[in-house]
Amino acid sequence: MLTAMVTPFDVAGALDLDKAVELATYLVDEQRNDGLVISGTTGESPTTTDAEKAELLTAVVDAVGDRAAVVAGIGTFDTVHTVHLAQQAEKAGADGVLVVTPYYSRPPRAGLVAHFRAVADATDLPVMLYDIPSRTGTPIHTDDLIALAQHDRIVAVKDAKSDVAGSARVLAETDLAFYSGNDAETLPWLSIGAVGVVGTSTHFSGRDTKAMIEAFERGDVAEAQRLHRRLLPIYTGIFRTQGTILVKAGLRLRGLDVGPVRLPLVDATDHELSHLRQDLAAAGLG
Repeated sequence: MLTAMVTPFDVAGALDLDKAVELATYLVDEQRNDGLVISGTTGESPTTTDAEKAELLTAVVDAVGDRAAVVAGIGTFDTVHTVHLAQQAEKAGADGVLVVTPYYSRPPRAGLVAHFRAVADATDLPVMLYDIPSRTGTPIHTDDLIALAQHDRIVAVKDAKSDVAGSARVLAETDLAFYSGNDAETLPWLSIGAVGVVGTSTHFSGRDTKAMIEAFERGDVAEAQRLHRRLLPIYTGIFRTQGTILVKAGLRLRGLDVGPVRLPLVDATDHELSHLRQDLAAAGLG
């Protein structure tokens, strides 16, 4: 279980490294995360600078890198820039990189494959591909995932495409490790051979999500189903609006204030906070 960690800012909107260390420690020691993704979309990567990404990654590696994997989100719509961020992450001590499909420009299949291979060639770090066409506009084709798996350093996929049949084929024909990219799909994905989740609601639901994964792994499907059903309100509720907004609001409700979001995101409204409280309570996390 990994959590795509939000990036803490102070009241002036500047990067808050002390709070980042506090949050990373909480996620690993209290929420039982096996790893953290730093500077993913949930971490507001579109609005943090390269220098901020490096500082944040270094601080988190120093804080929890001895007991959790630290994966750097490095994906952009520019291959040269993505390669630069991969090399920066390697220097900062990341254990791996998460590379999202280039967004907005909607490259053809050949471009996607060349992009991912170029990034994988740039460092010695293992690569997790992030397949989320609802945001990027472009899916990674099943045949291309199978081809990309031949690269020694392309080892995993964060799947938010929800193509169960296509991904089952990839799992059958490659050694790629699949992680659910949608919290509510974690248990279904485990049933076809995935290994876990890169979560958002796991800022709060981490302990119980880890217990659900462990229950499934030991063959206690009934207990895994029970936990899945109990957590479903927050698995889905965290996306009532943009996930980063509600994670930061929820952490504030729980006494861990990680500051505001940066524009173009805006902080949660009172109405959204009311729904969030209900979702947390319904999941037994209130």
